Amino acid sequence: MSIPTPHINAPAGAFADTVLMPGDPLRSKMIAETYLENPQLVNNVRGVQGYTGMYSGKRVSVMASGMGAPSIGIYSYELFQFYGVKNIIRVGSAGAMSDKIKVRDVVIGMSAYTNSSYLKAFGFSGDNAPCADYELLSKAMETAKKMKLRAHCGPLFTSEAFYGEGDASAILRKLGVLAVEMEAAALYINAAMTGKNALAICTISDHLLTGESLSAEDRQNSFHDMIKLALEIA
Repeated sequence: MSIPTPHINAPAGAFADTVLMPGDPLRSKMIAETYLENPQLVNNVRGVQGYTGMYSGKRVSVMASGMGAPSIGIYSYELFQFYGVKNIIRVGSAGAMSDKIKVRDVVIGMSAYTNSSYLKAFGFSGDNAPCADYELLSKAMETAKKMKLRAHCGPLFTSEAFYGEGDASAILRKLGVLAVEMEAAALYINAAMTGKNALAICTISDHLLTGESLSAEDRQNSFHDMIKLALEIA
């Protein structure tokens, strides 16, 4: 496949080596306009906004992924495989599954369990919990300490469905899973299959054990620490 792709209409060279990837296109726009110098809109197919600009002397891009493994699977694969992007850092929300974690904390995904069949598209029929890139992971933890963030590192659970009748949370907690979200596993397997690097950094927006959750406004404000952390390691 050549570029532009069916989902990204940017020309060659439009994206930086590192792309921050929130789920929401409007959050992509917010990150670009708030943090990047001279951000340029490089993609807007289906309203999935992608921008490239400068942050602290570094060229950085940000583009939305949409929701769920299939959506981030498409966009991250095309960025890795056809646009030459080296690193994708997911910045999004997650629900806490551990009593060690509080709402507004940051969770950095070391690996991602999943119930999604997305991983089987690459020919492996067994179970798989793909991992983050170690260099991005260690750099994120070191930077989080310098920023004095409440940051935790451990496994995520990438759920294929937001709503459902089954509940495996007790088993997942026993396995040490820290939080549930919907994209990391697909991003991590795409990075592995293309020889690139990925990391998921999530802000805890709600807690499955306590029932606590952030309002839409509080959620937006709490995400800035996560975004700054991702930009610092980009």
